[in-house]
Amino acid sequence: MDPVVIVFGLGVGILIGMTGIGGGSLMTPLLILFAGIHPTVAIGTDLAYGAITKTLGGWRHLRKGTVDLGVSKWLAFGSVPGSILGVVVLELWLKHSPSVLLTGVAIALLVVSVSMLFRALFLRAAIERERHSVFLDRATRVQAVGLGAVLGFLLGLTSVGSGALIGLALILVFRLTPHRVVGTDVFHAAIVLWAAGLAQLVAGNVDFALMGTILLGSLPGVLIGTALIDKIPAVVLRPALGCVLLGSSLGVLTKAGVDLPTWTIVGVPCIVGAAAALIHRARPVVSPSPDVSKTEVAPA
Repeated sequence: MDPVVIVFGLGVGILIGMTGIGGGSLMTPLLILFAGIHPTVAIGTDLAYGAITKTLGGWRHLRKGTVDLGVSKWLAFGSVPGSILGVVVLELWLKHSPSVLLTGVAIALLVVSVSMLFRALFLRAAIERERHSVFLDRATRVQAVGLGAVLGFLLGLTSVGSGALIGLALILVFRLTPHRVVGTDVFHAAIVLWAAGLAQLVAGNVDFALMGTILLGSLPGVLIGTALIDKIPAVVLRPALGCVLLGSSLGVLTKAGVDLPTWTIVGVPCIVGAAAALIHRARPVVSPSPDVSKTEVAPA
């Protein structure tokens, strides 16, 4: 039982409860970079522990009324089979190619971090179009299934995306309000992670001792995070998380054999964070629309 892993679990659990992200986006690179876990086992264990953690978080959000069940259902119709297909591809072709797998994880993290930063800094107008619920006509249902399939496949392959990428889709495609994004994101993630986690279990990629150690921190963490959801301003948390994920992607790239200067892993995210702070200070304040909560939560 590694106390450091418990601390990792606690921190990631808090982020999951508050924002819907943090599972694969942070835990997988932490296990690979700092705990020395093989990439395949890190991905499988991450998916398995995430299923339990996000089930608790999803139940809490369901009780708070922040879950859009319709969107969750139609996303799951695509993401569940997509995630299982991703695990199959991982097991058959990529399990014994750690450098290729690590590069895939790094690219997924990079996409997530850039997307989060772009949303936080340059898509403020999207806030004015946010809505509490989505009218699920035929085109919207087809769109949800297709998005779920693509992002579910990426999740099964790398363990990245159940929170960050799905959360981004809920913002940009379905335009849900921040609290509904977080709740729907966590609830849907619980569904797809059970499918992907069970597939990883069958493949033999789950370390139960490691999973139990992570859960010791992540379960109380997600309870703390859901309790704090109304108290953390998005204007700080969104770009900060984007910078953390950017650093994670660079760190995983070095593990994959890419020759990057050591300073870039910390230096580049710090430079980007400083630039984000300057951009935020330089732009005028925009008042939120009436249906947006006074305190906005950073979904992903």
